[in-house]
Amino acid sequence: MQMPRGLNGRLFYSVLLPPAAEISLLLLSMLLFAVVAPSTAWRPWPLMTLNSSGSGSDQLLLFGGSKKYEGSSEFVHLKYHMGPVLTNNITVHPIWYGSWYPPQKRIIREFISSISAVGSKHPSVAGWWRTVQLYTDQTGANISRTVRLGMEKNDRFYSHGKSLTRLSIQSVIKSAVTARTKPLPIDHKNGLYLLLTSDDVYVQDFCDNVCGFHYFTFPSIVGCTLPYAWVGNSAKFCPGVCAYPFSVPSYMPGFKPVKSPNGDIGVDGMISVIAHEIAELATNPLINAWYAGPDPSFPVEIADLCEGIYGTGGGGSYTGQMLEDKSDGATYNMNGIRRRYLVQWVWNHIVSYCSGPNALDQ
Repeated sequence: MQMPRGLNGRLFYSVLLPPAAEISLLLLSMLLFAVVAPSTAWRPWPLMTLNSSGSGSDQLLLFGGSKKYEGSSEFVHLKYHMGPVLTNNITVHPIWYGSWYPPQKRIIREFISSISAVGSKHPSVAGWWRTVQLYTDQTGANISRTVRLGMEKNDRFYSHGKSLTRLSIQSVIKSAVTARTKPLPIDHKNGLYLLLTSDDVYVQDFCDNVCGFHYFTFPSIVGCTLPYAWVGNSAKFCPGVCAYPFSVPSYMPGFKPVKSPNGDIGVDGMISVIAHEIAELATNPLINAWYAGPDPSFPVEIADLCEGIYGTGGGGSYTGQMLEDKSDGATYNMNGIRRRYLVQWVWNHIVSYCSGPNALDQ
């Protein structure tokens, strides 16, 4: 059965090919992967000053100034390019690559489960997802409200080593869906595959303004087309880059990091990147749906437009207002089922500015 997948005018097929054709297709896939870069989550690191205001158990933290519409711009032209979006119930399948401790897994699992949770304290992760739900496909169907945690796979013995390339990440996913014991289900319609690397695993371009990325697998490598994302734990490599503001880079002397809400700088830093990638996978799974800019090789997606914005006042070089729990000093901007998280905002194409549940006008 053929399964065409369009990207920048090119088609990918899931068919049985003779050996020579398989080799040619693999070489073509490698070439396209080198030319058409996966969508990445990166972070700007401005010089900021810390001010605080507010009262009660939760205190607002303001990094710098403010403006009414965070990240707003008449120059942003986010467009729909007629590709599919995830309108069916979404199932996230984590692949735990390397050495992970149970408390770390719980933080991430509970965040994913919080996306569709009902009854979480305001401002909530579910409230953040409602902005993502505003996006539709060509039939007018909205992104699914339901995001659930699916089957998981552990790769604790580093099956592909401790240094991964962007292509070898797809090989890790292949190992997970073709494993002899408890393979992950191959779910073309509803599945997202989330590869999470532990803090002793280096991935190509990690820390070089890249904290995570999403793309789709090549049939020539994995055997089928599956939307996936990679996010790394930066605790040992570059927490000042990928776990900011829980860690501060060396070129920002005198600026103090804030306390992470779950006591794990690396994992708490991963949460916002995971949110970033899931939001973009939902709205642009095959890099032909919602993005700004004329070139799908370098799409600017709904989370890219709000990178580094966590609250009211954010935009430009300002992260905006966040919440601080006076009881333990932890900084966050939204609540999950039982935990608190710091998650970047996403672009609201209806009003053309960044939006989040902790906005002061909510």
